[in-house]
Amino acid sequence: MSIHMEKSTAAGTTAAGTTVAGTTPGTEEPPDPGARTQGAKDPHRLTALQGLAALSLDAMASVAYGPESIVLVLAAAGAYGMGFTLPVTLAIAALLAVLVASYRQVIAAFPDGGGSYAVAKRHLGRRTSLVAAASLILDYVLNVAVSVTAGVAALTSAFPELYPERVWICLGILVLVTAVNLRGVVDSAKAFLVPTAVFVGSILAMVGVGLFRDGPVSTASAAGHASALGEGATTVGALLLLKAFAAGCSALTGVEAVANAVPSFRAPAARRAQRTEVALGALLGVMLIGLSVLIGRFHLQPVEGVTVLAQLADASFGHNAAFYVVQFATMVLLALAANTSFGGLPVLMSLLARDNFLPHFFALKADRQVHRHGVIWLALVSAVLLVFSGGDTNTLVPLFAIGVFVGFTICQVGMVLHWNGERPRGWRAKAALNGFGALLTGVSAIVVTATKFTEGAWLIVLALPLIVLAFEKIHRAYAQIGERLELGRIPQAPRRSRSLVVVPVSGLSRLTCQALTAARSLGDEVLAVTVTHPAPEDRQAAEALRRDWELWKPGVELIELSSDTRSLGRPVSAYIRELAQTHPGTQVTVVIPETEPAHLWQRMLQNQRGSVVAHAVRRDTDAVICRLRFRITDDAN
Repeated sequence: MSIHMEKSTAAGTTAAGTTVAGTTPGTEEPPDPGARTQGAKDPHRLTALQGLAALSLDAMASVAYGPESIVLVLAAAGAYGMGFTLPVTLAIAALLAVLVASYRQVIAAFPDGGGSYAVAKRHLGRRTSLVAAASLILDYVLNVAVSVTAGVAALTSAFPELYPERVWICLGILVLVTAVNLRGVVDSAKAFLVPTAVFVGSILAMVGVGLFRDGPVSTASAAGHASALGEGATTVGALLLLKAFAAGCSALTGVEAVANAVPSFRAPAARRAQRTEVALGALLGVMLIGLSVLIGRFHLQPVEGVTVLAQLADASFGHNAAFYVVQFATMVLLALAANTSFGGLPVLMSLLARDNFLPHFFALKADRQVHRHGVIWLALVSAVLLVFSGGDTNTLVPLFAIGVFVGFTICQVGMVLHWNGERPRGWRAKAALNGFGALLTGVSAIVVTATKFTEGAWLIVLALPLIVLAFEKIHRAYAQIGERLELGRIPQAPRRSRSLVVVPVSGLSRLTCQALTAARSLGDEVLAVTVTHPAPEDRQAAEALRRDWELWKPGVELIELSSDTRSLGRPVSAYIRELAQTHPGTQVTVVIPETEPAHLWQRMLQNQRGSVVAHAVRRDTDAVICRLRFRITDDAN
């Protein structure tokens, strides 16, 4: 037998242990001398290598479509335009270096994670920080959908017969990634370490081999496909280069994930996260520049229906087993790149919950140090996007990367203010670096939004303020609850008040005896109530209960509550309101006896009378609800 108690109030139900406005879920405990050592050995936290596998998949996978985005824009200027692929890529690599250096400093300055949200919260104000958080949430959710659909697109390209089932395949992959992340971020890192290593190794090998080729070994993959190269165009203007730069910056999505998830690393968390950030930037930069060099070396032309990466693999390795290894590794990594969102977004949502901008359950952690509610929420929203898009990557890509550029810009501006306020040695150079990065990412955000506005980017422009308004509404709700509870103030000394306990009954049983026993131990006065109906058969049952009650003589008065509509909860709640009015200053408690069968399927056989009464009392009164559960085991007599 167990008892679960809750307090019904006008402001809402507040369960024991729940924090509201003005409090922080999981308040920090006093420093523990052994915490650093324990954190370094925590099996549920990431090493630098595991962090690279768990949090870099988004950035690594962008190698598959970043260079292609540049080539497709420059192809409008013909072969002459293609010659600017490497310069544009070098500019993106320079921006990557700026971002890595910036986020390395963000990690050191904000070891609790949060990335651009944490920076903006401290230096740019609440509203700007919420814009940064909203942009990151949109980016993370879209990353899951884009990554999964892109991976499935690679699969259906190899096996066209699977194309009609692409939505179900997308949902299956999403379920797989979600299940792995529910086991913990370390388990996800271990599961994705091999695919990440195979992909990075195959790309680096392709670049290395291609640099020693005088020309392409094979062009079989592009044979028979129409060229996407513009004809007769020889002019490359600043606008075209800017569009190519902005398009190629899609390869930078995911760079911020490490800074958002610093608490997921083993101690010293900040140092490990910094190493992971630098390793991510180095690998991504080498791969982007290497692929761009090969594009110029092989005079590659974009064709319809074949990716640039596939053509490069064909040119470097030939149309053999190595070619298919690259394609398969790309397909797997694209599908699993969603894991970056599962590593970063739940941590960000937990920070928002601690600041009272999201429901507090997002700040709770499971046994494996995973924010389970954030993982499940991300999976559900992503599933809706997958179904809405029909598993089509092109439907989602125009919405992708805008949010991350907004976050980049806000973070860089915030870091400029950070350096100006802290003024450590060399702060001017660091502030100049962040200022330059803010200018580049800000321009990129404007260009991408403008060029993709009619293709769906208007949805992001609309969604950002709506999400911020939702944050504000949640924050006001917590503030109102905190005001009602007088949080932050010293309350009056507790005092004992007279207690009146009401027990709804429908018949005599061992459960009734246990309920009255518990009620008599809880209150000064106990009343039993039963709801009766005027129908003849119901009156007979009520009279039988009255006779049995008088024979039993439990020492508790039985009160009949008449209900013409056969309602059960309303008569009980109305009687409790009447008791509260006639007994001012008395604490009214309702003990609701319920059975709890041994097997889950047996609970479907219950009539749910207890839930009906509890709901009505909670909705209409301020009484304390005590749900007494009588456990029935298989060996019960």
